[in-house]
Amino acid sequence: MPQLIFINLPVTDLDRSIRFYEATGARRNPQFSDGTAACMVVSETIHVMLLTHDKFRQFTTRRIIDAHADAQVLLCVSQEARDDVDAMVERATAAGGRADPTPTQDFGFLYGRSYADPDGHIWEVMWMDMAAAEAAAAA
Repeated sequence: MPQLIFINLPVTDLDRSIRFYEATGARRNPQFSDGTAACMVVSETIHVMLLTHDKFRQFTTRRIIDAHADAQVLLCVSQEARDDVDAMVERATAAGGRADPTPTQDFGFLYGRSYADPDGHIWEVMWMDMAAAEAAAAA
């Protein structure tokens, strides 16, 4: 079995967040979802656990930050093609997210943009031409 990652995010409106993540391509796994949490499957190995603040507090005594004002992590997912990066940001923006809260990166062999979900969590979306990256590193 491949190693899985479960990203736990506190959200202020669970239903809104479910709709947002579904609009960006994730699907809800009802087996691990209830009125306080939703497991959103991004890929076979990446899952995002959307947790109400009360549910999130069951896992930590630390303060839940306002991700619109503060940043704790930048989450990054890859795409198969450069155009897929733009398409993902466009889907996120159309679903209520904010486009490009971090600078766009364009190095020829690597292209990246970002979006913030409705709670302010920043997702970077990137594409990389591995052959070009390896050639540049070897030079």
